[in-house]
Amino acid sequence: MSSTLSNRQVRLAKRPEGAATRDNWQFTTEPVGEPAEGGVLVKTLSLSLDPAMRGWMNEGKSYIPPVEIGAVMRAGGVGRVIASRNPAFAVGDTVYGSLGVQEYLLVPQEDIKRNGLVKIDLRAGSITQWLNVLGMPGMTGYFGLMDIGEPKPGETVVVSGAAGAVGQTVGQLAKIKGCRAIGIAGGQEKCDWVVKELGFDACIDYKAGPSAVRDGLKAHCPKGIDIYFDNVGGEILDAALARLARGARIIICGAISQYNNANSAPAQGPKNYLSLLVNRARMQGMVVFDYADRYPIAVAEMATYLKDGRMKSREDVVEGIDTFPEALTRLFTGQNFGKLVLEVAKD
Repeated sequence: MSSTLSNRQVRLAKRPEGAATRDNWQFTTEPVGEPAEGGVLVKTLSLSLDPAMRGWMNEGKSYIPPVEIGAVMRAGGVGRVIASRNPAFAVGDTVYGSLGVQEYLLVPQEDIKRNGLVKIDLRAGSITQWLNVLGMPGMTGYFGLMDIGEPKPGETVVVSGAAGAVGQTVGQLAKIKGCRAIGIAGGQEKCDWVVKELGFDACIDYKAGPSAVRDGLKAHCPKGIDIYFDNVGGEILDAALARLARGARIIICGAISQYNNANSAPAQGPKNYLSLLVNRARMQGMVVFDYADRYPIAVAEMATYLKDGRMKSREDVVEGIDTFPEALTRLFTGQNFGKLVLEVAKD
């Protein structure tokens, strides 16, 4: 059956200078083929679009090898097994893994672990929730906050990118753990949603003016920031550093404000870093893949919160693999509202 199928793929044609455009991508089509002994064939249903993808397009040393020129763009996703010669996977199983921006993925037995291919239970959450709260963004928020932030009841947690995939998880989890949650997001609509729907104590609109973040942190964090979860870097990171409480913990998750710097210029470093010294604070970077062996523990806990209503999950779904270049840019212009998901095929 699969030998008659065609696989539409999105490949990296050239590395971007600044923001990626459609010119950076090449669309190709090739036959699908049949799985060999021990292998499986997966039909892609939905893909996770994440800010980290912009970094994967750059050449140079990082926590993960760059996507090679001519290679299918890396992306995590949810798919359905449509052919299997592996006893661990049956036809019809729903799976999560590194599927790539393509309609089908043929996975040899030796690559199943490398691709992180695992069965998932849709009773725990929907496909889009498995790409959000129960997926890589949720795992990032969970382990960043819990392992590095070490939240204690009554502490003040501030998270930038609060309406995004990681940010919405961090703030809601902080509230569940008995903390105050202050978000930073772009636009009044997003801020209203963060407070009224997600239950944050306050949200600062960084688009409200040049001093909005500084003034907002002063107003909402009178005793300082105990935990700052940073997704954006740049000036907002500096404003948070200026408001640290004694013994604060800062989690460096991302720097989306810096990813599209022209000519791959390095990210702007913090100017207020001496606040770490004055406040005996700790700043630590985190990469979610380091916690892969503990994902099932976090998934089980977060699925409970979804089911009992203590946590909500909002996704922004864009349809069609052809829309990938423009959909990806939404992450860097603030157009997405919630976790950005590319729907490749209907379930």
